[in-house]
Amino acid sequence: MRTALILLFLLALGAIPGSLLPQRGVSVEEVRNYHLEHPDLAPVLDRLYLFDVYSSPWYSAIYLLLFVSLAGCVLPRAAAHYRLLRARPPRTPRRLDRMPYSATFATDAAPERALAEARSLLGGHRIAEYGDSLSAETGYLRETGNVVFHLSLLALLVSLACGSFLGYRGNMLVTEGDEFANTLTSYDAFHPGTAVDPAGIQPFWMRLDDFEASFVDEGSMTGQAASYRADLTYRESPDAEERSHVLEVNHPLQVDGAQVYLLGHGYAPTFRVTDADGRVVFDQAVPFLDRGDGNFTSDGVVKVPDIAPEQLGFTGVFLPSATTDDSGDLVSDFPDARNPVVVLRGFVGDLGLDSGNPQSVYQLYTDRMEEVGDSPPLSPGDSWELPNGATIEFTGHRDYVSLQVTSDPARPYALASAVAAVLGLLCTLFVQPRRAWVRARRGEDGRTVVEIGGLVKSEGTAPLRRFHELATQLNQRLRRSDRQSGTEKE
Repeated sequence: MRTALILLFLLALGAIPGSLLPQRGVSVEEVRNYHLEHPDLAPVLDRLYLFDVYSSPWYSAIYLLLFVSLAGCVLPRAAAHYRLLRARPPRTPRRLDRMPYSATFATDAAPERALAEARSLLGGHRIAEYGDSLSAETGYLRETGNVVFHLSLLALLVSLACGSFLGYRGNMLVTEGDEFANTLTSYDAFHPGTAVDPAGIQPFWMRLDDFEASFVDEGSMTGQAASYRADLTYRESPDAEERSHVLEVNHPLQVDGAQVYLLGHGYAPTFRVTDADGRVVFDQAVPFLDRGDGNFTSDGVVKVPDIAPEQLGFTGVFLPSATTDDSGDLVSDFPDARNPVVVLRGFVGDLGLDSGNPQSVYQLYTDRMEEVGDSPPLSPGDSWELPNGATIEFTGHRDYVSLQVTSDPARPYALASAVAAVLGLLCTLFVQPRRAWVRARRGEDGRTVVEIGGLVKSEGTAPLRRFHELATQLNQRLRRSDRQSGTEKE
């Protein structure tokens, strides 16, 4: 058990980076932001799997060793407890006066009558009779709860392992008005279990019809999110009828065994780009990633490959509620889009999309491009003309949501294991095991000497009071029996 405790400590210690650093399984966007903000440190952390802590080899090794250690501790203990449940209570000790609680009194009742009365008072105990004494024991539920608790932890580990083996998890951004089909290519990040075939995942479809975010606008909590609400239309399969669902934080969409969670939201400015001849070559919304400043100042990249003679690229900053600070810099002072403004920096040249090397849609590679300058602050409807005659217009913005789809067939078993572990722990904390012995034998004067001994396996004075109550009630019953016998003789 000492080894299991050490491994449990290491497991908790290993989880610390998972709570301090963004995790790909939770938010791919935050991991990308971290790479942008820490270009030197992030690759080192990535090589150590610190952005994928819970699926890393070193964390899995601790997890597996903990499982083996728990199994080695719990299974023999469970077998020993099973044998104990089938065994009789232990024999009565020779010297009951050495027990933590002991009492002795004499009575005129026969020893058999004393033992019979003791047996009736010890209801709920497991009782065994050894000659002139009774041995009684109760509180087995404490050790049973202890065994159930540890077996439930073992079952919980198995359930979590099966969930990661048989389930999958994926993240994506969906902009208002856009659709999502549950296929591999629709995800920004997809983490399948070993036994998962990406071609066989649930074939549901959904569309983000509308999104509303409300924020606290007064008091000490100004700027904090008050609520997120996403109106969805979905189908469980291509042939199923469409249904509506309101998606909120901690209120996922349950569809065909998968859960769709709302993780966050952001802004996707919309741009229209025309070439020197006036032809529209780009017209769509581009998701910008929140910097995390609390006011949704967001960074993004616009790539325009379908324009000649040179391709266009832009890096931009979106300010949902633009204003100027004391130094004259443009900032956002509230997360809601009260005064949306975007500022762009333009580049012309080769975007490198045809090089065969993968690129992030959130990064602009400018090695083969030439900077053409910065735009003035653009409000919806404003445009910026580039030196080559092309024009980019900021036409407005749409909201997008960050969603996570999870499928875990072992989740009900994990929940049942967790509930059983809690119940077992409660039994361990509140059930008090104790043993009681009652011996009744004839004394030298012909009267019956009754000895009572008690042993408690837990701390506290309450069980000792119960032994005292047992001795008092047994003495009173035998006295009443003596008086009744005397009356009948008269």
